[in-house]
Amino acid sequence: DLSVRENLEFVARLYGLRDPAAAARQMIARLGLAGREAQLAGSLSGGWKQRLALGACTLPNPQLLLLDEPTAGVDPKARREFWNEIHALAAQGLTVLVSTHYMDEAERCHEIAYLAYGELLVHGSVQEVIAGSALVTYVVSGDERTRLAEELADKAGVDMVAPFGNSLHVSGRDAAALDAAIEPYRHDPRLQWQRGEPSLEDVFIELMTRARDNFR
Repeated sequence: DLSVRENLEFVARLYGLRDPAAAARQMIARLGLAGREAQLAGSLSGGWKQRLALGACTLPNPQLLLLDEPTAGVDPKARREFWNEIHALAAQGLTVLVSTHYMDEAERCHEIAYLAYGELLVHGSVQEVIAGSALVTYVVSGDERTRLAEELADKAGVDMVAPFGNSLHVSGRDAAALDAAIEPYRHDPRLQWQRGEPSLEDVFIELMTRARDNFR
């Protein structure tokens, strides 16, 4: 097993960099790995391993970086620091293409694309994708949320019902059909209804559901 410094120097030599030792030192300083130079790479936590891997990938100053679910299994703090570094690289002109199943990570991207069953479903900024979804969403709070979710799940006009913390998102693409489905519940004093903005996860689930139905 190699140390952090040895790993970076080895990769630098593979890329044919003129001064591998200097390149490794600069990357260690840039990624906040100072003090861990002699630590064995295999003993690093998941977050630090990903940071080391990112440093190794960017040693030759590439123009394009492809990352496949780079933060899977990484704790929230390490995830945020990793994405901060990705944005710093992007600000320097590097194009970064990231795959992720985390919608909060997708929201960090300048542009997003949904792929399912080998087809591109939608592409654009987060705001464009949400606006183009044509989803109508109601946010419901109150003590009867669980019962409401069960009763609305199979109703015509309701494309999706999903809990979000202490509220419930009820969404549909046909506004009139959705309003008709929820009308019997709108005046229940135990439930509070509010028209809301669909989340990126709402859009993702609705798109995936339609793609799955079409694929079948």
